[in-house]
Amino acid sequence: MKAVSYTVSQSPKLLDRVRAEMRAKHYSLKTEQAYIRWIKHYILYHSKRHPDELGENEINAFIRHLAVNRNVSSSTQNQALCAIVYLYKHILKKEIGQLELIWANKPKKLPVVFTVQEVKNILNHLHGVHWPAAMLMYGSGLRLMECLRLRIKDIDFGFKQITIHDGKGFKDRVTLLPEKMIEPLQVHIKNVKKINEKDLDQGFGSVYMPHALERKYPTASKEFGWQFVFPASQISADPRTGIERRHHLHETVIQKAIKQAIRKSGIIKHGSCHSLRHSFATHLPCEIKLAG
Repeated sequence: MKAVSYTVSQSPKLLDRVRAEMRAKHYSLKTEQAYIRWIKHYILYHSKRHPDELGENEINAFIRHLAVNRNVSSSTQNQALCAIVYLYKHILKKEIGQLELIWANKPKKLPVVFTVQEVKNILNHLHGVHWPAAMLMYGSGLRLMECLRLRIKDIDFGFKQITIHDGKGFKDRVTLLPEKMIEPLQVHIKNVKKINEKDLDQGFGSVYMPHALERKYPTASKEFGWQFVFPASQISADPRTGIERRHHLHETVIQKAIKQAIRKSGIIKHGSCHSLRHSFATHLPCEIKLAG
């Protein structure tokens, strides 16, 4: 019997299975989109053949193509390989034999760390919501997405601490809230409450709830404690459900603001948002006086 050759036009069912599986396992939207993109590239590279027809040789050929012909970075190559392995392991439930997965070695680079004075200069060039966001990355050691996904309820002013949920590796942790941040953060949250009250008056005000909490607590999405500390400037449609609501700020908003602040400060280091977190870890043993 002649084998059936699948085309990309028939593949949405497969991709829908990938999406459903990743959402059930609580993968982030960015990871989901990246995996779907690489699976599509993998299928197209092999002339739209269904992955069930492919195996060890085809996977190796695709990865070599990325490394040799497209000259992608090691991290990009590894992400593509993770997507394909995920497809075979979790969706197709297919063993890929004695496949020798050669993971590209990511070059080891020393993290960029700012001096205390450089951090002060950067913070002095930030305004509006950009300033408290940068302060939390530096003063509390938050990653950029941890900062943007932070909820009002996760900040404990009494104990001067912040709880991070589903951080790197899906782990929770508690970090410190600097004394210097308490008053400006409380003022910021008052402004967030005004935004939320206006949204509620206009029939919005609900926020994305993690995992199955939206079904378990159907009214919690409109409670102020669940609102994002750094809400977006506009209401938009949820890319997964199509529901219109206010999400958190997009990461590029903060990234661009900090890049600009670094340039204005005359700093020639190739720093970024993550450099603030590295600076936190470096300066923590010292007595730090954060910029006002």
